[in-house]
Amino acid sequence: MEKVLTVEMQIAERARKYPEETLTNLHEFIDVPLLHACFDSLNKRGASGVDAETWKDYNDQRGERIPQLLAAFKSGKYRAPNIRRVYIPKGDGKLRPLGLPTVEDKLLGTAVSRVLTPVYEQLFYPTSYGFRPGKSQHQALEELSREVSLKGKRYIIDADMQNYFGSIDHQCLREFLDRRIKDGVIRKMIDKWLKAGVLENGQVMYPTEGTPQGGTISPLISNIYLHYVLDEWFKEQIQPLLNGESFIIRFADDFLLGFTNKEDAIRVMQVLPKRLGKFGLTLHPEKTRLIDLKEEGKGQQGQEKKTFDFLGFTHYMGKSRKGKCILKRKTSSKKLNASLKRTSEWIKLNRHKLSMPVLIADLNQKLRGHYAYYGVTFNSRRLNSYYYQTRRLLHKWLNHRGGKRVWTWEKVAKLTEEWIPLEKPRIYHSYQLAKP
Repeated sequence: MEKVLTVEMQIAERARKYPEETLTNLHEFIDVPLLHACFDSLNKRGASGVDAETWKDYNDQRGERIPQLLAAFKSGKYRAPNIRRVYIPKGDGKLRPLGLPTVEDKLLGTAVSRVLTPVYEQLFYPTSYGFRPGKSQHQALEELSREVSLKGKRYIIDADMQNYFGSIDHQCLREFLDRRIKDGVIRKMIDKWLKAGVLENGQVMYPTEGTPQGGTISPLISNIYLHYVLDEWFKEQIQPLLNGESFIIRFADDFLLGFTNKEDAIRVMQVLPKRLGKFGLTLHPEKTRLIDLKEEGKGQQGQEKKTFDFLGFTHYMGKSRKGKCILKRKTSSKKLNASLKRTSEWIKLNRHKLSMPVLIADLNQKLRGHYAYYGVTFNSRRLNSYYYQTRRLLHKWLNHRGGKRVWTWEKVAKLTEEWIPLEKPRIYHSYQLAKP
């Protein structure tokens, strides 16, 4: 791992030294030790691709397979295998397509991503938070709080792109890559991934646009595309023309624009669909809207409340302890309901299989995961709701184990509070903005 970090530092230094030049020999940094380190970083329990090979299967042969993979990659003989497509629930009743590459393809994608990331980290703006080293959703949320609460940017464009990952224009992407990367080996490999077939229901399709969700190179490609299409355009071309102050905060394809001046917001709202349309991207007409957070109250009769959803939270204006207007947040109803539905299904599935101590221990792990993400300032009520509704689900399903209904609510309370305590909510991310 130490060697890998050294490699990334060398690439970053080269990118800094030649900011205006294209880089042509990055594939030299991909060698056997790097591939071994990348393989160790893969999810050992990840779903297999079209060849049904698991991480363990490949691990048993890695000493022989990795040098062969490296030789095939550098000679150009490596062929990107088809990607197995499955669908996973989104939480709103709809399904999200997910691409499942083979273990070997994930390994090579991770290695290429490792050598390209230090180059693009020199270019990406601090306001881009998705799938970047040292960046997180909670940093994006904290920045949003600062911009709205302390800097008064109360006119928000809440944008929603339709099928972003499936809409990336391959030719536009190649032109963006040309600006920085002209390493023939890596560029040919990226082209092979873009053209790889997608196996679904026994049929193979060959996409002409988009990048498969699930591929380890896809997050970086999607960030590169939106860096040029959106971030750079907004920072370099739009912001200098505005009368007031503004911000952009982006996490992958989910982004917000904020303004101090309403006219600025209206103008950008008009040109934004045209800019994205130029590169094959479409804003959802019903889900993209301009929100005026300066309007007091919860909206007059017939009007929607002045809220917007971002990164799993519903954001709204409220009062701080000192009576100042600040941006607050709570778990979005959609995410809360989806979490409870998953918890219910899990308890239902495991109530017969696991002993009570193991059942509660596993349930506590799920609760901790929920609190670790949603445990932010102002969200105590929704956290408590998740905790109490989880207890009620436990009560419900324990009484569906057959036989008499022996689990009274009092007995469940005793179980979860005294005998084998259920993890109680806590705030993991405390924002200082709570006390402005």
